[in-house]
Amino acid sequence: MRKTIFALVAAASTAMLPAMVHAKGCLKGAAVGGVAGHVAGHHAVAGAAAGCVIQHHREKVKDKTAAQQAAAQKNPPAGAPAAPGAEPPSH
Repeated sequence: MRKTIFALVAAASTAMLPAMVHAKGCLKGAAVGGVAGHVAGHHAVAGAAAGCVIQHHREKVKDKTAAQQAAAQKNPPAGAPAAPGAEPPSH
């Protein structure tokens, strides 16, 4: 029975692999969540699923923040002092 369940889970995971390519951080979160779930009462699968979701969310927030900071550095607000080493505007 366990082999059958394992085979079904493996097949479903393999089928979902192309969709999970963009799931940045999911593997790391699933690994940590799986271990934590196992230690917390043999809930490794639930822990892995929750860890994947949480870490994926954290990676999205981190990417969004990095993109905002890059955009702010690329387009400084008007009246802001020039970056060190930048050439002053010619008139």
